Amino acid sequence: MPLRQEALQALRTPDPRAKAAETTALHARAAQLSIEPAAPADPGPLPGRPERPHLIHPARVPRRSPAKPEGLAALLHAIAHIEFNAINLALDAAWRFEGMPPAFHHDWLRVAAEESFHFTLLADHLATLGYAYGDFDAHDGLWSMCEKTKDDIVARMALVPRTLEARGLDATPQIQQKLRQVGSAPALRAVEILDVILHDEVGHVAIGNRWYRFLCEREGLDPLAHYPVLVERHAAPRLYGPFNLAARRAAGFGEDELAALLGP
Repeated sequence: MPLRQEALQALRTPDPRAKAAETTALHARAAQLSIEPAAPADPGPLPGRPERPHLIHPARVPRRSPAKPEGLAALLHAIAHIEFNAINLALDAAWRFEGMPPAFHHDWLRVAAEESFHFTLLADHLATLGYAYGDFDAHDGLWSMCEKTKDDIVARMALVPRTLEARGLDATPQIQQKLRQVGSAPALRAVEILDVILHDEVGHVAIGNRWYRFLCEREGLDPLAHYPVLVERHAAPRLYGPFNLAARRAAGFGEDELAALLGP
């Protein structure tokens, strides 16, 4: 089966651990697969996901202190939910878009495999606290942007990796600082896991930057000027600081982009 069809098959898989394992195995043998023929135009309901967690409006997701065991578990669950969605986002990019170089599909499959590793790390750590993925409510913000941009690859590259996922570059050090203040062994293990995630996410955002610029050049668009057009068109969230400028630079954001982010 070609790579794009197998990526779609993994995207349809509802069980999170099975999806992660399937994605990891697909990435390991991706070099031996053809990219084409294309996956079906009508993929059916996406993504495959379990019945739990129950999805609610972001404003209704409770806030808990990570200093308490349940609060720490809730925080780990929230991050695991982000990583599960990130698997789906990367698999969707790998299968959906036609007319791209093979490297595009391989890049996003690699991202999906790394997100699978992140999810597994978090789910395993959550289990040591007596919880499982699905035990807390969550929201669907990441996948909703995937839906909004399913017919516009330029918008997808601009608004998913370069916007929503790049927010993780800013938020992760702050979360780690709170966990260090908690100081318990489970909290410090979470800090170590977030180190792995932050390192890899720099590379994921860099992939989004690279393909966004590739597409802008191909279509004769100014990357800096076109970005706010896409933000408004697809009602993307506005970004707010503090920003992890070092990580954003490492991920390929230019000084003109960072200046626009910081504002006047």
